[in-house]
Amino acid sequence: MPIGVLALQGDFREHIATLEACGADAIAVRTIGELERCDALVIPGGESTVMQKLAVNYGLFDPIKKLIANGFPVFGTCAGLIMLADEIIDGIEGQAGFGGLPVAVRRNAFGNQLDSFETDLEFTGIEGEPIHAAFIRAPIVERIGDGVEVLSKLSDGRIVAVRSGNLLGISFHPEVTGENRVHEYFLKMVQAA
Repeated sequence: MPIGVLALQGDFREHIATLEACGADAIAVRTIGELERCDALVIPGGESTVMQKLAVNYGLFDPIKKLIANGFPVFGTCAGLIMLADEIIDGIEGQAGFGGLPVAVRRNAFGNQLDSFETDLEFTGIEGEPIHAAFIRAPIVERIGDGVEVLSKLSDGRIVAVRSGNLLGISFHPEVTGENRVHEYFLKMVQAA
């Protein structure tokens, strides 16, 4: 079950290492050929506007958008969540994502790099200890549409993890805290698909 990681920008190496630690065959995706070998895709954290430009330049933007529309399993973390959102509340002019996830997301909802933080979260569908999550210039889900399941919230009620069909989006970075269980949750989604 090869899992692609969009490897244009951001912390794709950490996602590849986490997927491999979970026993998955992870593929760095920079070309259509690499994308076509995958049964699912992870969109990493990074800079969503740069990711959009590079996806267009590499000829991957429309193919990924089409795959998502056809039910392809995709997991987006931080900037990846922004790329999956149907609405980007404070995007720059011309900013667009792949869409497919019926949510409205606010970029950099917690402030700048200095406002980054770590916390423990309850996560629906993951047993045991709370998930240890790093929030780095993280987005927040401000509105959800029909059929969106909220999987995790901060203690103040702000939504930081959602699922709709084969799409999973989170605001935080489990791949940098040594937390494998969210990736394992996604791999179960892929198997079920």
